[in-house]
Amino acid sequence: MYYNSNIPKHKVFLSFHHQDDYYRQQFEWQFSNEFDPVFVNRSVQDGDIDPNYKTDAIRREIRENYISDSSVTIVLIGQNTWQRKHVDWEIGYSLTTSNLNTRSGLIGILLPSYSPHYDPYFYPDCAQKLTNSLIYTPCNIPPRLYDNIQSGYAKIYPYPTSSFELKKWIHEAFQRRGSGLHRNSRDYFANNRNSSHW
Repeated sequence: MYYNSNIPKHKVFLSFHHQDDYYRQQFEWQFSNEFDPVFVNRSVQDGDIDPNYKTDAIRREIRENYISDSSVTIVLIGQNTWQRKHVDWEIGYSLTTSNLNTRSGLIGILLPSYSPHYDPYFYPDCAQKLTNSLIYTPCNIPPRLYDNIQSGYAKIYPYPTSSFELKKWIHEAFQRRGSGLHRNSRDYFANNRNSSHW
């Protein structure tokens, strides 16, 4: 397969729901393995953060020691990913510039566990979106990600079919970091959500 070696490798933070850990592991194995990595993985791994830490300590650890060392955040989107407060926080931190980190590029990738939420009669804002055969519904992807898709800062993709495709998406997200299109005005989730859509 043709592979463009001119596209640089970037440090990536993966945001995901632990319910989709199988797909996250497959994604890491396929695209950040030691033999031909597409990106440098800066994600939190099992055991990296003490689960007994208080919420503020966990948030600070993720922000300062993982997201700050990455330049692009990939949100792996399964059926219930949007409900998770940690995913919302991670997207928000990725969009923030501080003395510890610069703003990250942002993309979403639909996992096989994702399916659109169809109920346009009751929820007209949740109507089907169709883009280049990519089908998703805004109301069951992370809302902060959706804001940035709407602004043009982020993009959403199906599961990549090749390493070259993913590397290109990551690099394009990296290049959009200075565009000024980022949106991060929503209040952070205080708790996990449990409905089928926002």
